[in-house]
Amino acid sequence: MFQPATIRIGTRASKLALAQSEEVKNRLLAAYPDMRPEQFVIVPMTTTGDAVQDKTLNEIGGKGLFTKEIEDALLDGSVDIAVHSMKDMPTVLPDGLAITCLLEREDPRDAFISNSAAGVDVLPLYAVIGTASLRRGAQLKAHRPDLEIIPIRGNVQTRLRKLSEGMCDATLLAVAGLKRLGMEEVITTPLPVSVCLPAVAQGAIGVECRTDRPELAEWLAAIHHHDTALCIAAERSFLAELDGSCRTPIAGLATLEGETLTLEGLVAKPNGKTVHRDSITCPARLEDAAAAGTELGQRLLARAGRNFLATAK
Repeated sequence: MFQPATIRIGTRASKLALAQSEEVKNRLLAAYPDMRPEQFVIVPMTTTGDAVQDKTLNEIGGKGLFTKEIEDALLDGSVDIAVHSMKDMPTVLPDGLAITCLLEREDPRDAFISNSAAGVDVLPLYAVIGTASLRRGAQLKAHRPDLEIIPIRGNVQTRLRKLSEGMCDATLLAVAGLKRLGMEEVITTPLPVSVCLPAVAQGAIGVECRTDRPELAEWLAAIHHHDTALCIAAERSFLAELDGSCRTPIAGLATLEGETLTLEGLVAKPNGKTVHRDSITCPARLEDAAAAGTELGQRLLARAGRNFLATAK
């Protein structure tokens, strides 16, 4: 079987992205005990999405700005594989690239973090929530219309600093990211998915490589998690049907129980005044999962109207 002499891993330069790349490296070392740590070279890159911190993602072009530089390096051969947070991945990848491996998903929920309240329901009237996520803001406004949502961006440490400085009463981060950073203790409480449905593919790490390198895909299969792949296929086909971007609050979460997959999806206006939410079940097979995502997206589009995404404000 193919055994690479070295593997160059492209990744964002953030602490979380580096931790995710280390997780991929360590899983590959466990799967291939003949390999040595020095055979893996992690190549950190600053993406446009990381460099621009004074604007929200919808103002500067959306989630693809977290992947372009890394995918360019894949295409020109500067790196062999790329490690991504799957929630950052556009639904359409550049020609010649594919997600060939998904690690087992971490907790997909959002974390409520506050120095003054035990949960969102006990925040005082008109409390301020700091988040740049339209999805999180819309769902919290739907749950608590009195809350004020202000945009804050930056890495985990920056957002926690802004919270401690009193810029907001609470903030929201992904539980998975905090766990991977060893910072689970900062979580006040995870938000129930009934209050805040997660972003599509939140908590999942994907490995991308060139389609003209099938030997790499076969090699990566040793750490691929089938059940996670089923759930992510359903969620991403749902997002693709809605033509989702960072300009529209969209959420989706697939879960498995035995041989049945259940996908729950949501689309909302940023002010939270209109929320469309539905679910669908299907057999736990890849082709059925993708088809279910498409069907749920069509169902919500029919309910909301095709102009909803373009005019959601």
